[in-house]
Amino acid sequence: MKQFAIVLVATVVALVSWSAVAVAQPPGIDLPDIDLPGVDAPTDPPPMDMPDDDAAEQSPGEVDIEAHVVKLNVTHRRPDHYRPWTKSSPQKSSGSGVVLPGGRILTNAHVIMHESQVLVQMREGGDQLPAHVVAASPEMDLAIVELDDPAPLASLPGLELADRLPETKSRVSVYGYPTGGEDLSVTTGIVSRIEFTSYYFTGAGVRVQVDAALNPGNSGGPAIQDDQIIGLVFSKIESADNIGYLIPTEEIKRFLEDIEDGNYDGKPLLLDEYQSGENTALRNFLKMPSEATGIVVTRVNPDVEDSPLQKFDVLTHIGPHELDNQGFVEVRPGLRLRFMYYVPLLAKDGKVSATILRDGESQEIEIPVRNARNLLIPLLKNNYPEYFIYGPLVFTTPTQESVRALGPLYMTALAARQNPLVLRMFDRPAEPDEQLVMIATRMFPHRITQGYSNQPFAVIEHVNGTPVKSLKHMAELLRDSEDEFLEFGIDGQGETMVFRRKELEDVSEEILVDEGIRYRASKSLRSVWDD
Repeated sequence: MKQFAIVLVATVVALVSWSAVAVAQPPGIDLPDIDLPGVDAPTDPPPMDMPDDDAAEQSPGEVDIEAHVVKLNVTHRRPDHYRPWTKSSPQKSSGSGVVLPGGRILTNAHVIMHESQVLVQMREGGDQLPAHVVAASPEMDLAIVELDDPAPLASLPGLELADRLPETKSRVSVYGYPTGGEDLSVTTGIVSRIEFTSYYFTGAGVRVQVDAALNPGNSGGPAIQDDQIIGLVFSKIESADNIGYLIPTEEIKRFLEDIEDGNYDGKPLLLDEYQSGENTALRNFLKMPSEATGIVVTRVNPDVEDSPLQKFDVLTHIGPHELDNQGFVEVRPGLRLRFMYYVPLLAKDGKVSATILRDGESQEIEIPVRNARNLLIPLLKNNYPEYFIYGPLVFTTPTQESVRALGPLYMTALAARQNPLVLRMFDRPAEPDEQLVMIATRMFPHRITQGYSNQPFAVIEHVNGTPVKSLKHMAELLRDSEDEFLEFGIDGQGETMVFRRKELEDVSEEILVDEGIRYRASKSLRSVWDD
């Protein structure tokens, strides 16, 4: 079982291509002596930007492109995953943005995540202008910012979004404010690849690769062809030279349409699992005609009730578009993308039309789509963690960001202890509203903890034999208990902790005062304790 757990965590670490910035070092954890496989450190969140190369000539036309590119100076108060009652110290960063029609500023979500202040600097100089975030999609790394006073942008018509994907080998000019200088930088590059791939969290979409070097600060800057935006700079590969990525206008337009009602709902997705339909024995087993192509369903999305799909169905068409045996479809001559490209384009009333082969017979079906994956360990995104403090213990709910921030060493160690943070990282809830509850950090020092090891990130399985369903449920169990002792059972390998209930209650206020903590619980849980 131990070998299985270590293999599993290696898989988890490989799947995590982007992790939230860890704003504090994880507290110490008492671990058994185990051999840990060598693994690389987790990738930092992708800052995106371009170097100060020789400036490219501005595209011909009357639009003043440079005037539409702004610098965003942002102060962040990110979550502290290990001290959830507070926020991290203020951190400052800068990025780029581009003015759209109507005075809206388009930028990357990672530029403004957990912002406490956003200031916009215009190209012509002058004072920094206060602004606010209107909407953001961390999954697609897009955000809209508006000035508190829109008057300074009133004279700008806004740059238009192109209505097409760029051609490979075509030249683009990229604008932004990378590190290394204060003024606007304009660089050129070639479109080298267009593909459909994963973005951040559960997001996926079209990504345009350009052969320009990127530096921090250019994130959110526009890539221009023929005086129109053809993409927004958003990431790079740190270990490679001259590989940068743009979010194309197809994804930007879909985001802007989504937020018209003031909320971001997300892109329609198919969350079933598939494999190649190439193997000859597999094709014969599935009774696939020799001329048929498609991909094989290996797992039906469990969040969809009464799904028309079954295991071993062969998906041959998405709408009218034929899939090859790797799941690619032709988008235009010379460009093939994964079939998921067409899902948001064809989805209607929560479903997308498709054609399958079942037992060798062709059928047309309507497959339900979802806007997000239902995860037991959810995404925190632009929010802050929930918590409550009970005696010397701090309880919270894990998030994808807090688990990934631990890094591969901690994750491997937790897997060796059969900790659900790793073993159930990508599970769906076993029942509605199920949450994992974990100890957020080391216990606060107090005499009643004598003899117990610190167990940060240990998941609480039960309190006095009652299974814990959620953070609020656990708070209510503790509040309503009249037992003399409280037993906290750990899920996986860990010490069981027993305390006198009255001592826990009596020392809670003392510890809050001693540690300078204002609230015993996060806002949504204060009513449980009548705070």
